[in-house]
Amino acid sequence: MAGLSTIERFLERVFERPAARLFRSRIQPLQLQRRIERTMETERLSGADRTLVPNAFTVRLNPDDLEPLRGIAASLVAELADAALAFARRHAYTVLDRPRVDLVADPGVQPGEIRVTAGWIDRSGRRDAEALAASDGEGVHGATAELRAGGHGGEHTMVFRPPAPPVPRAVLREVAPGGDERRVTIEAGGVTIGRATDNDLVVGDSRASRHHARLQVRQGRLVLTDLRSTNGTRVNGVAIAEIVLGEGDRIQVGDTTFVVESIGAG
Repeated sequence: MAGLSTIERFLERVFERPAARLFRSRIQPLQLQRRIERTMETERLSGADRTLVPNAFTVRLNPDDLEPLRGIAASLVAELADAALAFARRHAYTVLDRPRVDLVADPGVQPGEIRVTAGWIDRSGRRDAEALAASDGEGVHGATAELRAGGHGGEHTMVFRPPAPPVPRAVLREVAPGGDERRVTIEAGGVTIGRATDNDLVVGDSRASRHHARLQVRQGRLVLTDLRSTNGTRVNGVAIAEIVLGEGDRIQVGDTTFVVESIGAG
């Protein structure tokens, strides 16, 4: 695989710091990522038209193993959620909502041991059987994370949650088939993309459908939806029906590429 994984890049940044010599945990972040991926594979549900994987992961560590990680914990849980999202995208799996990771101190876990349990949670907050029963079959891909790291005697003493902008305003760089580029700003409310002149964002691309895809704000997220286009819509090389976008994502509409350069509050 070309390049380093998300967690590997994160580890590079951690160990470049002067304080890295103090990092002495028996548990390494890359081990946590691999266990989450393994759990995702083990718990996947395959149907006729999709493979649904868990998106809520609780990682339990012995308190002595968690303690050395506390200094990077807020970043670590976000990186683990991003890595879970990337893994789902690479395998064209469906998730009910953006992946979530809880990192929990559990005295019942042996030193050096990693316990990962998985479940499902949808955008309405419904969990497991209720969430699966309410699933519409499409799902979204995205990422969020939270940390619940208890002390030596408890679990719910602290929660770190990276805030999400309430109303995204995105800047996309469009690269046309001929190589011409332009920047497009997506305001709240959303746009449609396609060859037809009644689209908000018209592309001169013979491989794009007349009404190819739609970008819209939904519950504070920027969501891309394929409008049953002939040649499909791809994000980072993976065909999608609907997906939550993040900075750096590459959208393929026919032979036209859109790169998400920034997402911020409108």
